[in-house]
Amino acid sequence: MLSYDTVKQQPEQFLACTSLTVEEFDILLPLFSSAWESYSKRNYVNSGGGKPKLPRVVDKLFFILFYYKVYPIQSAMGAIFGMSQGQVSFWVGVLSIVLQSALGNARTLPKRRPRQLKEALEACGVYNLIIDGTERERQRPLDPHAQKDFYSGKKQTHTYNNIIIVDSDARTVEYLSQTYEGTWHDKAICDTEQYTFPNHATLQKDRGFQGYEPEGIITYQPKKKPRNGTLSIVDKILNRVLSSSRIVVEHVLSGVKRCHIVKDVFRNTRIGIEDIVLEIACGLHNFRQRIRSKAENVNIFDFI
Repeated sequence: MLSYDTVKQQPEQFLACTSLTVEEFDILLPLFSSAWESYSKRNYVNSGGGKPKLPRVVDKLFFILFYYKVYPIQSAMGAIFGMSQGQVSFWVGVLSIVLQSALGNARTLPKRRPRQLKEALEACGVYNLIIDGTERERQRPLDPHAQKDFYSGKKQTHTYNNIIIVDSDARTVEYLSQTYEGTWHDKAICDTEQYTFPNHATLQKDRGFQGYEPEGIITYQPKKKPRNGTLSIVDKILNRVLSSSRIVVEHVLSGVKRCHIVKDVFRNTRIGIEDIVLEIACGLHNFRQRIRSKAENVNIFDFI
């Protein structure tokens, strides 16, 4: 049976199982422990009787990080951790809430309120931004109406769509939109949520946001080749410059999708879980990025 104590002795294996190094795990653990204590005081937690399957807080954190990183089917997860599929489902639901709370206490979760985005970015001093859309494939719904709503029109897949806004300097996810059905396009989500930005901030966007021009900021977008025409040499150079700077958002999304729960076909059916898991994946990326950007002398007090 897989356990924290055995995997901790193999740093590369530990990283592959949790998306965190042992040192990063140890920094997150006190925050998770505090969140678990708060949750267990507010809610009755029935661990199933008999010998507890996840007796220590460290086991609970390892369990939920492993699930997010590897994303096995729950029956296989039960075999790995010595519990039933029902117990796995229970603990995934509970510990997702606790992990979300811990990352919130660490102040690494992305903002979610579009009308307050301007004030939040100004408070953090974030002015160089990149906006992009991301989609995650989900299982094909059984309901015909849901099939139509979630059909992306691309490669015959059904998806969830989100908008992220990235700090191009810190390489962190500063804002995450609500989760929309696959038929929603990037600009339509922006028009619906009506983001506000600090004055004179810069916003890089791709052609999926054609026509999206928020007030008070400077936007950059690659120029499209005219029909039956060609781009000038200057336009081509500018497009290359924008493409090289926009690679930042691809690296950020790659960091977020190190958690296979937001990379693989999403199978969970609990209401609202599709939104929570992406928020947590963004929070874990921001957590790692914040630690690794400082490189040394990082401790728990940096996240309080």
